[in-house]
Amino acid sequence: MPIPEHNLNPPFNIVRLSHTELRVTDLAWSRGYYVDTLGLQVTYEDKEVIYLRAMEERGHHCLILRHAPVGEVGVLGFKVWSEEDLDKAEHWFKARDLPTEWVERPYMGRVLKTRDPWGVPLEFYAKMDRLEPIHQKYKLYNGVKPLRIDHFNLFSPNVDNSIKFYGELGFRVTEYTEDAETGRAWAAWMHRKGGVHDMAFTNGTGPRLHHVAFWVPTPLNIIDLLDLMSTTGYVDNIERGPGRHGISNAFFLYIRDKDGHRTEIYCSDYQTIDPDHEAIKWDLKDPQRQTLWGAAAPRSWFELGSTFEGAPVTESDLKSQPIIAP
Repeated sequence: MPIPEHNLNPPFNIVRLSHTELRVTDLAWSRGYYVDTLGLQVTYEDKEVIYLRAMEERGHHCLILRHAPVGEVGVLGFKVWSEEDLDKAEHWFKARDLPTEWVERPYMGRVLKTRDPWGVPLEFYAKMDRLEPIHQKYKLYNGVKPLRIDHFNLFSPNVDNSIKFYGELGFRVTEYTEDAETGRAWAAWMHRKGGVHDMAFTNGTGPRLHHVAFWVPTPLNIIDLLDLMSTTGYVDNIERGPGRHGISNAFFLYIRDKDGHRTEIYCSDYQTIDPDHEAIKWDLKDPQRQTLWGAAAPRSWFELGSTFEGAPVTESDLKSQPIIAP
């Protein structure tokens, strides 16, 4: 199926991805992992929830850890340009018979709650409480020195349909994987902010969150994190990498927390700001698609993900398989 043309005049203006809420079963363990080990900064915490931001972020939070009986994903959040865009978003989702609700969120004010056609919980806001800059407070830099949230990757039972829906919202395809036998998209990378992606979709049982990614300064920060994790009790949480992707050209590491939530540590992809930027096509069987150096991903990377609160999952009918590590 051909990749749709970029929609340069979307119905409302999404600036970028913003935040996610992960439900976790052991808040103290999660604090040790995301704060003490990865280095995210606490902006608020109590016995039930922890709000976190990365070093370059001025908004109050990019990650919410909320104590819950089951590990799942509460929401994916996006910033829009203005309050007027929030009203336009409500109209657009209502016109497609998708649920809408206005809520007040801590540190965010007026928020539009909705879901995509597959049940993924989404929320949009225009203003989040701003905090003082800390990007030059180098004594606070710990762990992998996370600078900012970078993207979400979701398992999708039909990647072509995901591309179409999010393309209507103005997300633009930068790279994609095609299954040569069927001509269907097996994966796609789509952006709003001018990097390789804010949202990506991978074929599989879904919708489920494959991972949330954080941008770090250099590949050496990833090496430092591996040394730290392997000597502080987290070696079993290392899943894949380090390596360099063919798609995006980024240096990466994948790790998974106690509840199975996957995080990608990520740096050095490229800019895609030009509106006529052409998408790059990869073949599913190209060994350099996953890792430029040719190393295949483990089976867990293609099968394990986090469910979304209230979203039933379905299997994909596209059964084509990429190269999987033995």
